[in-house]
Amino acid sequence: MPIEDLARSDAITAPPETPVTDLATIMAEEKVGSVVITNGNTPVGIVTDRDLTVRILGEQADLASQTAEDVMTTDLCTAEPDAGFYEAASLMAEHGVRRLPVCKGDSLVGIITADDMTELLADEQQHLGNIIRAQRPEY
Repeated sequence: MPIEDLARSDAITAPPETPVTDLATIMAEEKVGSVVITNGNTPVGIVTDRDLTVRILGEQADLASQTAEDVMTTDLCTAEPDAGFYEAASLMAEHGVRRLPVCKGDSLVGIITADDMTELLADEQQHLGNIIRAQRPEY
């Protein structure tokens, strides 16, 4: 199954000059753990809730002067929409990331997270469990 069928098309984005306090507010309001940083529709980085904790609070950086550009991870690992589930999972494992922006060429078209993939696997396990329960004898 291609990840374009699984990925969220409404990735939360912000420009590089966004203050980190605004990023935290966006994450809280949108109930997400990351914001993809873009120039136009081209992803240039990602800021996660962990980035804010480690790179701002952990380093006791001045909140008022910090922007997305100061804390974002710039060596983005991305996937094409036609990548498969296992390819996406392998990319996440290989690069040690839990969030994978989905890009068609240079344009952001969505995002898939480890949580999304875990939820899909849990749903599939539930379906398998239902099949097994329907076919086994009563105890």
